[in-house]
Amino acid sequence: MKKSNIAMLVVFFAIMLGVGFYCRKSAKGVNGFVLGGREVGPWLTAFAFGTSYFSAVIFVGYAGKFGWNFGLASTWIGLGNAFIGSLLAWSVLGRRTRIMTHHLGSKTMPDFFGLRFDSKPLKFLSAIIVFIFLIPYTASLYNGLSRLFTMAFPGIEYTWCVIAMSVLTGIYVLVGGYMATAINDFIQGIFMIFGILAVIVAVLNQNGGFMGSMEALADK
Repeated sequence: MKKSNIAMLVVFFAIMLGVGFYCRKSAKGVNGFVLGGREVGPWLTAFAFGTSYFSAVIFVGYAGKFGWNFGLASTWIGLGNAFIGSLLAWSVLGRRTRIMTHHLGSKTMPDFFGLRFDSKPLKFLSAIIVFIFLIPYTASLYNGLSRLFTMAFPGIEYTWCVIAMSVLTGIYVLVGGYMATAINDFIQGIFMIFGILAVIVAVLNQNGGFMGSMEALADK
Protein backbone atom coordinates (compact mmCIF):
# COMPACT_ATOMS: atom_id res chain seq x y z
CA MET A 1 0.00 0.00 0.00
CA LYS A 2 1.30 3.46 -0.89
CA LYS A 3 2.63 5.76 1.81
CA SER A 4 0.12 8.43 0.77
CA ASN A 5 -2.74 6.01 1.41
CA ILE A 6 -1.34 5.15 4.83
CA ALA A 7 -1.03 8.86 5.62
CA MET A 8 -4.66 9.42 4.63
CA LEU A 9 -5.80 6.61 6.91
CA VAL A 10 -3.73 7.92 9.82
CA VAL A 11 -5.13 11.45 9.39
CA PHE A 12 -8.68 10.11 9.14
CA PHE A 13 -8.34 8.00 12.28
CA ALA A 14 -6.66 10.85 14.16
CA ILE A 15 -9.50 13.24 13.32
CA MET A 16 -12.16 10.77 14.43
CA LEU A 17 -10.39 10.02 17.73
CA GLY A 18 -9.54 13.69 18.26
CA VAL A 19 -13.20 14.65 17.96
CA GLY A 20 -14.13 11.93 20.42
CA PHE A 21 -11.71 13.15 23.09
CA TYR A 22 -12.61 16.78 22.37
CA CYS A 23 -16.27 16.02 23.09
CA ARG A 24 -15.48 14.13 26.27
CA LYS A 25 -16.59 17.09 28.38
CA SER A 26 -20.01 16.95 26.72
CA ALA A 27 -20.52 13.29 27.61
CA LYS A 28 -20.75 13.69 31.36
CA GLY A 29 -23.93 12.14 32.64
CA VAL A 30 -26.60 10.19 30.78
CA ASN A 31 -28.17 13.28 29.20
CA GLY A 32 -24.82 14.49 27.89
CA PHE A 33 -23.74 11.10 26.61
CA VAL A 34 -27.00 10.13 24.89
CA LEU A 35 -28.23 13.57 23.74
CA GLY A 36 -25.15 15.76 23.77
CA GLY A 37 -26.80 17.87 26.45
CA ARG A 38 -29.54 18.69 23.91
CA GLU A 39 -27.12 21.20 22.38
CA VAL A 40 -26.67 19.50 18.99
CA GLY A 41 -27.89 21.96 16.37
CA PRO A 42 -29.99 21.28 13.26
CA TRP A 43 -27.04 21.01 10.85
CA LEU A 44 -25.19 18.47 12.98
CA THR A 45 -28.42 16.56 13.50
CA ALA A 46 -29.19 16.56 9.77
CA PHE A 47 -25.72 15.32 8.85
CA ALA A 48 -25.80 12.70 11.63
CA PHE A 49 -29.07 11.37 10.25
CA GLY A 50 -28.00 11.65 6.61
CA THR A 51 -24.65 9.93 6.96
CA SER A 52 -26.25 7.12 8.97
CA TYR A 53 -29.25 6.69 6.67
CA PHE A 54 -27.49 7.31 3.34
CA SER A 55 -24.28 5.49 4.13
CA ALA A 56 -22.81 2.20 2.97
CA VAL A 57 -26.30 0.69 2.72
CA ILE A 58 -27.27 3.27 0.09
CA PHE A 59 -23.98 3.97 -1.67
CA VAL A 60 -22.77 0.39 -1.84
CA GLY A 61 -25.90 -1.74 -1.53
CA TYR A 62 -28.42 0.42 -3.35
CA ALA A 63 -26.32 2.40 -5.85
CA GLY A 64 -23.86 -0.41 -6.47
CA LYS A 65 -26.29 -3.31 -6.66
CA PHE A 66 -29.68 -1.94 -7.74
CA GLY A 67 -28.18 0.82 -9.86
CA TRP A 68 -26.10 -1.70 -11.78
CA ASN A 69 -28.92 -4.22 -12.16
CA PHE A 70 -31.85 -1.92 -12.93
CA GLY A 71 -30.22 1.24 -14.26
CA LEU A 72 -32.28 4.43 -14.42
CA ALA A 73 -35.40 2.74 -12.98
CA SER A 74 -33.70 2.47 -9.57
CA THR A 75 -33.84 6.27 -9.29
CA TRP A 76 -37.36 5.91 -7.88
CA ILE A 77 -35.93 4.10 -4.85
CA GLY A 78 -33.59 7.01 -4.18
CA LEU A 79 -36.40 9.53 -4.56
CA GLY A 80 -38.58 7.54 -2.19
CA ASN A 81 -35.81 7.45 0.41
CA ALA A 82 -35.16 11.17 0.04
CA PHE A 83 -38.73 12.47 0.11
CA ILE A 84 -40.53 9.87 2.23
CA GLY A 85 -37.78 8.45 4.41
CA SER A 86 -36.13 11.81 5.08
CA LEU A 87 -38.07 14.96 4.18
CA LEU A 88 -41.57 13.75 5.07
CA ALA A 89 -40.46 11.95 8.23
CA TRP A 90 -38.58 14.96 9.58
CA SER A 91 -41.13 17.58 8.53
CA VAL A 92 -43.99 15.64 10.14
CA LEU A 93 -42.32 13.98 13.13
CA GLY A 94 -39.03 15.79 13.75
CA ARG A 95 -40.09 18.95 15.62
CA ARG A 96 -43.01 17.25 17.37
CA THR A 97 -40.79 14.44 18.63
CA ARG A 98 -38.15 16.86 19.89
CA ILE A 99 -40.73 18.93 21.79
CA MET A 100 -42.35 15.88 23.36
CA THR A 101 -39.07 14.20 24.34
CA HIS A 102 -37.90 17.45 25.94
CA HIS A 103 -41.22 17.86 27.76
CA LEU A 104 -41.20 14.29 29.06
CA GLY A 105 -37.48 14.26 29.78
CA SER A 106 -36.96 11.09 27.76
CA LYS A 107 -33.50 10.28 26.47
CA THR A 108 -34.15 7.42 24.03
CA MET A 109 -37.07 6.38 21.84
CA PRO A 110 -37.97 3.39 24.08
CA ASP A 111 -37.87 5.78 27.03
CA PHE A 112 -40.15 8.16 25.11
CA PHE A 113 -42.72 5.46 24.30
CA GLY A 114 -42.71 4.29 27.90
CA LEU A 115 -43.28 7.77 29.33
CA ARG A 116 -45.66 8.97 26.62
CA PHE A 117 -48.04 6.02 26.99
CA ASP A 118 -47.16 5.20 30.61
CA SER A 119 -46.33 1.63 29.62
CA LYS A 120 -43.24 -0.28 30.71
CA PRO A 121 -44.09 -3.24 28.43
CA LEU A 122 -44.15 -0.87 25.43
CA LYS A 123 -40.79 0.57 26.49
CA PHE A 124 -39.34 -2.92 26.78
CA LEU A 125 -40.83 -4.05 23.45
CA SER A 126 -39.51 -1.00 21.56
CA ALA A 127 -36.05 -1.52 23.06
CA ILE A 128 -36.09 -5.15 21.89
CA ILE A 129 -37.15 -4.09 18.39
CA VAL A 130 -34.34 -1.52 18.19
CA PHE A 131 -31.81 -4.05 19.47
CA ILE A 132 -32.84 -6.80 17.05
CA PHE A 133 -32.95 -4.72 13.89
CA LEU A 134 -29.84 -2.73 14.77
CA ILE A 135 -27.70 -5.88 14.52
CA PRO A 136 -28.22 -6.62 10.79
CA TYR A 137 -28.15 -2.90 9.99
CA THR A 138 -24.80 -2.42 11.74
CA ALA A 139 -23.44 -5.58 10.15
CA SER A 140 -24.38 -4.30 6.68
CA LEU A 141 -22.67 -0.98 7.40
CA TYR A 142 -19.41 -2.60 8.47
CA ASN A 143 -19.60 -5.00 5.56
CA GLY A 144 -20.01 -2.20 3.03
CA LEU A 145 -17.41 0.10 4.56
CA SER A 146 -14.86 -2.69 4.93
CA ARG A 147 -15.30 -3.78 1.32
CA LEU A 148 -14.79 -0.18 0.21
CA PHE A 149 -11.60 0.00 2.23
CA THR A 150 -10.28 -3.23 0.74
CA MET A 151 -10.96 -1.85 -2.75
CA ALA A 152 -9.35 1.51 -2.03
CA PHE A 153 -6.45 0.00 -0.07
CA PRO A 154 -5.71 -3.44 -1.58
CA GLY A 155 -3.01 -4.20 0.96
CA ILE A 156 -5.47 -4.41 3.87
CA GLU A 157 -7.47 -7.57 4.49
CA TYR A 158 -11.24 -7.44 4.92
CA THR A 159 -11.14 -8.84 8.47
CA TRP A 160 -8.72 -6.19 9.67
CA CYS A 161 -10.88 -3.48 8.12
CA VAL A 162 -13.90 -4.68 10.10
CA ILE A 163 -11.90 -4.81 13.32
CA ALA A 164 -10.33 -1.38 12.78
CA MET A 165 -13.65 0.30 11.97
CA SER A 166 -15.32 -1.35 14.99
CA VAL A 167 -12.57 -0.34 17.42
CA LEU A 168 -12.34 3.21 16.05
CA THR A 169 -16.11 3.74 16.24
CA GLY A 170 -16.31 2.21 19.70
CA ILE A 171 -13.59 4.48 21.10
CA TYR A 172 -14.96 7.82 19.94
CA VAL A 173 -18.56 6.88 20.78
CA LEU A 174 -17.70 5.68 24.29
CA VAL A 175 -15.47 8.68 24.97
CA GLY A 176 -17.45 11.49 23.37
CA GLY A 177 -21.01 10.18 23.26
CA TYR A 178 -23.60 11.51 20.84
CA MET A 179 -21.86 14.86 20.38
CA ALA A 180 -18.74 13.13 19.06
CA THR A 181 -20.87 10.97 16.79
CA ALA A 182 -22.71 14.01 15.39
CA ILE A 183 -19.52 15.98 14.71
CA ASN A 184 -17.78 13.01 13.12
CA ASP A 185 -20.87 12.36 10.99
CA PHE A 186 -20.79 16.01 9.92
CA ILE A 187 -17.16 15.68 8.82
CA GLN A 188 -17.83 12.41 7.03
CA GLY A 189 -20.94 13.91 5.42
CA ILE A 190 -18.82 16.63 3.83
CA PHE A 191 -16.51 13.97 2.39
CA MET A 192 -19.55 12.08 1.12
CA ILE A 193 -20.91 15.16 -0.65
CA PHE A 194 -17.61 15.79 -2.42
CA GLY A 195 -17.41 12.07 -3.25
CA ILE A 196 -20.87 12.12 -4.81
CA LEU A 197 -20.01 15.20 -6.86
CA ALA A 198 -16.79 13.53 -8.04
CA VAL A 199 -18.71 10.43 -9.14
CA ILE A 200 -21.27 12.55 -11.02
CA VAL A 201 -18.55 14.50 -12.81
CA ALA A 202 -16.71 11.27 -13.73
CA VAL A 203 -19.90 9.65 -15.10
CA LEU A 204 -20.79 12.74 -17.14
CA ASN A 205 -17.29 12.96 -18.59
CA GLN A 206 -17.20 9.25 -19.42
CA ASN A 207 -20.55 9.25 -21.22
CA GLY A 208 -20.33 12.57 -23.01
CA GLY A 209 -22.66 14.62 -20.84
CA PHE A 210 -26.03 14.34 -19.12
CA MET A 211 -28.05 12.84 -21.97
CA GLY A 212 -25.36 10.28 -22.75
CA SER A 213 -25.29 9.26 -19.09
CA MET A 214 -29.08 8.89 -19.02
CA GLU A 215 -28.97 6.70 -22.13
CA ALA A 216 -26.23 4.55 -20.61
CA LEU A 217 -28.25 4.08 -17.42
CA ALA A 218 -31.40 3.29 -19.40
CA ASP A 219 -29.55 0.51 -21.24
CA LYS A 220 -28.83 -1.34 -17.97
